[in-house]
Amino acid sequence: MLPFARVTIMGLGLIGSSIARGIRQHMPSVRVTGYDADPAVRQTAVAIDLCDDVADSAGTAVIDADLVILCVPVGAMGIVAAEFATDLPAEAIVSDVGSSKESVIEAVRTALPKATFIPAHPVAGTENSGPTAGFASLFHHRWCIITPPEGSDPLAVERVREFWRRLGAMVETMEPGHHDRVLAVTSHLPHLIAYTIVGTASDLEEVTQSEVIKYSAGGFRDFTRIAASDPTMWRDVFLSNREAVLDMLQRFTEDLTALQRAIRWGKGDELFELFSRTRAIRRSIIDQGQDDARPDFGRSHE
Repeated sequence: MLPFARVTIMGLGLIGSSIARGIRQHMPSVRVTGYDADPAVRQTAVAIDLCDDVADSAGTAVIDADLVILCVPVGAMGIVAAEFATDLPAEAIVSDVGSSKESVIEAVRTALPKATFIPAHPVAGTENSGPTAGFASLFHHRWCIITPPEGSDPLAVERVREFWRRLGAMVETMEPGHHDRVLAVTSHLPHLIAYTIVGTASDLEEVTQSEVIKYSAGGFRDFTRIAASDPTMWRDVFLSNREAVLDMLQRFTEDLTALQRAIRWGKGDELFELFSRTRAIRRSIIDQGQDDARPDFGRSHE
């Protein structure tokens, strides 16, 4: 039996449009309604037949839904939830896809104090955005972390878990605060570093007379891919998860200072030990199927 019959997706960017396509592929009998605050996005969604219905307002979109998924930047979660609060069916479950959880839980609970809210975070994505960027296989063999607040209805949690399993994801449950610290290390801090490195390169571009871009090696190319991610989404992530990000940034700064000292004093053994340890982590990620082991990360050279 399918966990839900009528799903509403609030926000039709990369994740929202991928969910819509995933439902079409894996749960074709489920009726999908979409909504986006941007009229141009709604028009595109209609043109590409992304959903069964595309609503003109948040309230209209949720009228008969049994699952509503917030696929908007984390800073807008509470605002969007408040827009459909009076039209949300009492029995509906609300979920989200945000990369930070404690702040989102607080915002949505304020907007929807009586609703059943089961937060989730599919750890998947690309640097692209918009309704045409999504694809049905985005969540295949990727983790989706469910972060139910204390006292959540176990049946509602299981229905959300089964929904993500049907989309091809591997599902884990995690306490919201712990999720935010884990993601600060594995996602938020790497993005912050990428934005910084690419910004530094941009500042140096005038000095080097275009050589930074012209001679970009593979490592810098990968940083630019991460730094091309949606600026609104990542601005909100850093602000909503600021405490965990700042804690991890402080730890990174201390480790960077130690690395700087090892280079200055020629401590090759320390450098070799660090690089060997980090190489092993990379191999573990590949072994778990979370990245491509092919040369040059599977890039096509045709």
